[in-house]
Amino acid sequence: MNAHHKHELPLHTPSTASLGTAAAIAMIAWLAIAAQTDLTAARTLARGMSVVDGLARFSSYLTNLTVLLTALCFTCIATRTRMPLVRCFRQPTVVTAVVVYIVFVGLAYNALLRWLWMPSGYRALVNESLHTVVPALAVLYWVLFVPRFHLSLRQCILWLVYPLLYLFITLWRGSESDFYPYWFINVSELGYERVLLNSTMLVAGFIVLMSVFLVINHRREDLRVPEPEVESNDSGNA
Repeated sequence: MNAHHKHELPLHTPSTASLGTAAAIAMIAWLAIAAQTDLTAARTLARGMSVVDGLARFSSYLTNLTVLLTALCFTCIATRTRMPLVRCFRQPTVVTAVVVYIVFVGLAYNALLRWLWMPSGYRALVNESLHTVVPALAVLYWVLFVPRFHLSLRQCILWLVYPLLYLFITLWRGSESDFYPYWFINVSELGYERVLLNSTMLVAGFIVLMSVFLVINHRREDLRVPEPEVESNDSGNA
C-alpha cells in the first residue's frame, strides 16, 4: 500500500518516450498559455481596460488556469529536480487529477462553447492548443506512462476542491463585477436557480469523468517495474 503512495513519476528508469512526451506537453502548454495571455492583454487594452483588468479576466477562465496547472505538472515530470513541490506533482494521483481537469476543460469547451465563435489563423491555433491538443496529449501520456495507483476516499474528495473552489470564486467575483466568463454560469442573464442547476450538472459530469479514469485505473495493468533494490533482494533470497 505504501509503495503506491511513495511512487512518483517519471519511473525510476524513465524511457526517452515518457520524458519526451512530458516535455512536449509542457512546452505546448506553456506556449499556448503565453499566447493566450498576450491575446487577452491586447483585447483588454483595446477596450480601454488596464493590464490588471486583463490579468483578472485571464484568471477568470477555467481553461487558462487548468492549462497553466498542466504546464506546471508536466514540467515537473520532465525534470529530475528533487524539490518537494516538484515531487508532489509527480505523484500518479496528482498527475491523474490534473489530466482529469484538463480533459474536463476540453470536453466542456467542445460541448458547450465551441459554437459561440469561430476563430481563425493564429487565434484558432492557440484555441485548439488549449482545448484539444493539450488535453489529448495529456490523456495519451496518462494511458502510456502513468502507473496504476491506489486512491483513498479522502483523495477522491480532494479532487473536487479545485473545480468547486473555481466555481465559488467565479460566482463571487461575478457578483462584484457583473462579469461571468461562461454563459451557463451567468447569473445576470440566467438567475441563481438556473446557474445552480447548470453548476450541479457540471459537477456531476466531472464526477462521472473522474469515475471513468478511476475505473480504467482499476482495470489496467500495473505499469510499474520492480525497483532495482527489490530485484537485488529477490535475487539474494533466491
